[in-house]
Amino acid sequence: MTGFGKSEATLPNRKITVEIRSLNSKQLDLGMRLPAIYRQSEYEIRNIVARTLLRGKVDLFVAVESQAVETSAHINKEAFAAYAAELRQTARAAGLETDTREWDAAATHAILRLPDVVSTEAENIPEEEHAALLAAVEEACNRLDEFRRQEGEILIADLLRRVDLIEHYKGEVEPFEKARTETIRARILDNLSKLPVEVDRNRLEQEMIFYLEKLDITEEKVRLTNHCRYFREVAGGEEAAGRKLGFIAQEMGREINTLGSKANESNMQILVVKMKDELEKIKEQVLNIL
Repeated sequence: MTGFGKSEATLPNRKITVEIRSLNSKQLDLGMRLPAIYRQSEYEIRNIVARTLLRGKVDLFVAVESQAVETSAHINKEAFAAYAAELRQTARAAGLETDTREWDAAATHAILRLPDVVSTEAENIPEEEHAALLAAVEEACNRLDEFRRQEGEILIADLLRRVDLIEHYKGEVEPFEKARTETIRARILDNLSKLPVEVDRNRLEQEMIFYLEKLDITEEKVRLTNHCRYFREVAGGEEAAGRKLGFIAQEMGREINTLGSKANESNMQILVVKMKDELEKIKEQVLNIL
């Protein structure tokens, strides 16, 4: 779910730049840095990002460059003049000299800090600028989504290759599985022959069959094959399949672990370890898919 997108919108007096980055996350975690004049559009921007990106730790930055001299600060000339007259009159009454440049500079600085002299009006952006901002955000999101899509195609191909390897290793288990049964039977009979006791052959065969059935891995192999098939179907045909692929990978892990616990044979254990290694890589890569 990593990606980057950037877009720009140029207006007669302003240039808007939108950059958006994303990292892996189970949910949508959106952080935004907007100029103060665009705070009124925050809700709509969040909706666009949530609709387009769905998941990920997303950081969105909006910058605006003004190409004209403008300010939202205004000086109240009447209030300034009233303060200046009152201040000069009070200073003269106190015997202070008010006809110098130093006095003018100090008085101007003091008056500008007094209430109601300088006011800042909230700026309402024009509808054209508002539409351009939202269009730039949507374009940046789409570019990030396209970045993700290209990365996702590469990841899916890698995941499917690893699923094929797991099935290949599962197929290599079969020759050792058949030989294992005879080896276990021979080992049990050899150990019993060393004991100075009489053995009921009928009961021994019953117990032998029961024990060997517990080691049978046919059911696990069938379920693992079905999970691999379903993994391919979901990876190839569903949108936002990351979570589902993660669940399927967990089920594949259950079957592989059971194969390992029932293996009781060194060559089978080696193949199980190889399957687990591929599955761990699958689980890591699935986190990068929506």
